[in-house]
Amino acid sequence: MTTFNVTLPSGATWTPTFVAELDEGKCIGCGRCFKVCPRGVLELVGLDDEGEHIALSGDDDEDDEYERKVMTIAHQELCIGCTACAKICPKKCYTHAAAQV
Repeated sequence: MTTFNVTLPSGATWTPTFVAELDEGKCIGCGRCFKVCPRGVLELVGLDDEGEHIALSGDDDEDDEYERKVMTIAHQELCIGCTACAKICPKKCYTHAAAQV
């Protein structure tokens, strides 16, 4: 297999790196990455005391169901490889990888 590359108008080659993993242990659930992602790749969820994901309803009265909020990769297939999420993440939670074709 080879790595997916793009030839830019300048003639330079660019290898986009797509979101591969998100370290939930480091994530503080700040939402910066969610706000900067142009494609809807990410989703904020709650984590219960057993580490299971709980969908957030938007109702603050249900905060007792989860221990903390974390970001998840909900739609990895929508990632365009811009790495904006990793650039803005204060805890460096993201791992990106080049696509293999």
